[in-house]
Amino acid sequence: MGNNNAADHGGLLAGRGPETLGTGAGLGGAGVAALVGGVLLISMVLAGNSLVCVSVASERTLQTPTNYFIVSLAAADLLLAILVLPLFVYSEVQGGVWLLSLRLCDTLMAMDVMLCTASIFNLCAISVDRFVAVTVPLSYNQQGQRQLLLIAATWLLSAAVAAPVLCGLNDVPGRDPAVCRLEDRDYVVYSSVCSFFLPCPLMLLLYWATFRSLRRWEAARHTKLHSRAPRRPSGPGPPVWNSAQGPFFPDCQPPSPSLLQSPSGSSQPEPDLSQRSCGPERLLPDAALPQAPAPPSCRRGAKITRRERKAMRVLPVVVGAFLMCWTPFFVVHITRALCPACFVPSRLVSAVTWLGYVNSALNPIIYTVFNAEFRSVFRKSLHLSC
Repeated sequence: MGNNNAADHGGLLAGRGPETLGTGAGLGGAGVAALVGGVLLISMVLAGNSLVCVSVASERTLQTPTNYFIVSLAAADLLLAILVLPLFVYSEVQGGVWLLSLRLCDTLMAMDVMLCTASIFNLCAISVDRFVAVTVPLSYNQQGQRQLLLIAATWLLSAAVAAPVLCGLNDVPGRDPAVCRLEDRDYVVYSSVCSFFLPCPLMLLLYWATFRSLRRWEAARHTKLHSRAPRRPSGPGPPVWNSAQGPFFPDCQPPSPSLLQSPSGSSQPEPDLSQRSCGPERLLPDAALPQAPAPPSCRRGAKITRRERKAMRVLPVVVGAFLMCWTPFFVVHITRALCPACFVPSRLVSAVTWLGYVNSALNPIIYTVFNAEFRSVFRKSLHLSC
């Protein structure tokens, strides 16, 4: 992400400044390494994130609210590989010298800021969505409208953060055309705070609250399941009511389930009380049976499915990888903006920029290693393509 300033002699995107003109430019040793590494990185980002998008679009089991955000995150990485990485690699091959137009440089800086911001905002949107799903499940909308609105908001806010660069913020007097960078030091601080230093603590706080609530929910569910287990008496007696399965008749055979249509449109097995054929309890009318209200965790819209819980457990790995890759970048570049006199080696600038871009190739690998559903769908897709 192009966080630089006018008092700084090192271009963020290029990683080096005009003082290195002619040193390492062209296809020398560093140029060849940058070209090979760049081609490999772009290929991995394109292949992995395309596979994520195709898998979610084609496999119904992967079309969950959480995975909508994962597709949005993959789209940001795909756009980064198409719009930003080729020109970044070109500049690295040239030894940090920008040989193209300044207007193209400004467009590149704006796209870089927007796509990096979109990635972190998508992760924040996931944390908000999971927090709502766990803490207020009765009001959680499983149909995707809330998720689509959150995704649209993340992209609009990301575009708003990057818009000043396209509106002429970089057009400053005495601008060096050989370096592609952000020229306004205040904007570097503003974009870094909006894109990273504010969202990250909020995201971590929401995840902490979400997983704390999830642990409580699972503990309460485990306690309920054990407390509802009926005890079989030694002799005949009145039916024992089970809130999950209805009345339990000790001396009767278990009823055969009949498929009844639920209010949500899905068929679920329900016990057919008319098939009970033993004891005087058979004569009890339905109105005489005790009516126990369903617990909140079993009502429509309140259930956290097993698939959703498994998907939530992979999210800390995704967030951890993002923070590991992008924290050095933002620390280095906000330091350069706040302390122009501080010396930061150009090799360090280049290294933290590469590390940030590597994150775009990591997410598909994380899904493959930590999510069995993604892994099986990836394997199926690769077999079909071969």
